Amino acid sequence: MTRAMGAAMRRIHVGNALSAFGLGFTVPYLYVYVAQVRGLGAMTAGLVLAVFAVAALVVLPFAGRAIVRRGPLPVLLAALVTAAVGALSLGLAGSATAVLLSAAALGAGQAVMQPALATMIVDCSTADTRSRAFATQFFLQNLGLGVGGLIGGHLVDATRVDSFTLLFSIEAAMFLLLVGVMATVRMPRSPRIADAPAQSGRSSWKQLLGNRAMVQLSVLGFVLFFACYGQFESGLSAYGVEAAGISTSALGSALAANTLMIVVAQFAVLRFVERRRRSRVIAGVGLIWAVAWVAAGYAGLGHGSQEMATAAFVSTYALFGLGEAMLSPTVAPLVADLAPSGMAGQYNSAFALVKQLALAVGPAVGGPMGASLHAPYIVTFLLFSLGITFLALRLGRQLTAVQDRPWVGRSRVVARGGAAAEPVVAEA
Repeated sequence: MTRAMGAAMRRIHVGNALSAFGLGFTVPYLYVYVAQVRGLGAMTAGLVLAVFAVAALVVLPFAGRAIVRRGPLPVLLAALVTAAVGALSLGLAGSATAVLLSAAALGAGQAVMQPALATMIVDCSTADTRSRAFATQFFLQNLGLGVGGLIGGHLVDATRVDSFTLLFSIEAAMFLLLVGVMATVRMPRSPRIADAPAQSGRSSWKQLLGNRAMVQLSVLGFVLFFACYGQFESGLSAYGVEAAGISTSALGSALAANTLMIVVAQFAVLRFVERRRRSRVIAGVGLIWAVAWVAAGYAGLGHGSQEMATAAFVSTYALFGLGEAMLSPTVAPLVADLAPSGMAGQYNSAFALVKQLALAVGPAVGGPMGASLHAPYIVTFLLFSLGITFLALRLGRQLTAVQDRPWVGRSRVVARGGAAAEPVVAEA
């Protein structure tokens, strides 16, 4: 990595931390703000959360093409300004229409940040440094979310609208501060599609769907996000309260255990996974999460004491955090290595779209099951976790040696695609 790439990477990591801080600052309090503080009711608050997901699903297919044609930095700056306008408007909105429009702007801006920042990491890293760069990104994101949520919780007062206005104003200021930080980034030159014909967007999607390894990784990614992230604040928390009798304070401890595991274990885990096949690392995550669901099953369906149930439930979230720490230096670099030259933005956006779909479907399926169908809920997601292991091992047969074991190509340039990165397909 050159000195210029290192300087750019440091600013990118600052950007990741600030954006995560802004998210943690407000997202946990959106429901209370809309339903109670603004007095717009539970229905409108639910629609606001749905609008976040819908906005992401609408903009992400276009974000990938924009990143390919214009580069990730201009797209990121536009997303930050959009998110800042949405955050400030949300803090001032008094009607349902204003709240929903503001949430759409904030959700769209936040959704585009993810693939833009990921593409910048790809452009500013090498095969040697990419896994560590994405691990650092994930570490800072979780740290930012945790610190933001902690500070935000001390600022808000459900009896005062102005405390929430201040909260959203600070979030908007964070995004604008990030505009200033990122505007100083000097990105290395990377391939761009400058004069592509009008149908190039369709062609790039067709090319992506023709990449068998990327399609399999996208299916695997959907299952990963559906079975883990899509359950954290919906099905699993509902199951913990209804089946295991977990108190709200214990639920908070479980979420804290998840974040603490990531923060403490991330770089130790990185040393472990750097010299192992990516497909087998992901397969191992499936097995770890299967154990996590067994622990959750004991918490709600076992006959131990309440203390044992609480300990098992907290352990579930901690085991999920261990799996997340293993995935962060594995999945995102693999997406980058599967992308043809100049198409990392398209591939990152496509994978972000898969993530958003999983996060939209996961709570809708898991929430009702976790609240009322306790045993079927545990069995279903235990099977999904074992499915992760199966899909990961199957994906490994579609990857080239360098894509699955990146250290074997350290002596040569590992392209993000092109002829060198197209997978040599092995029949399943």
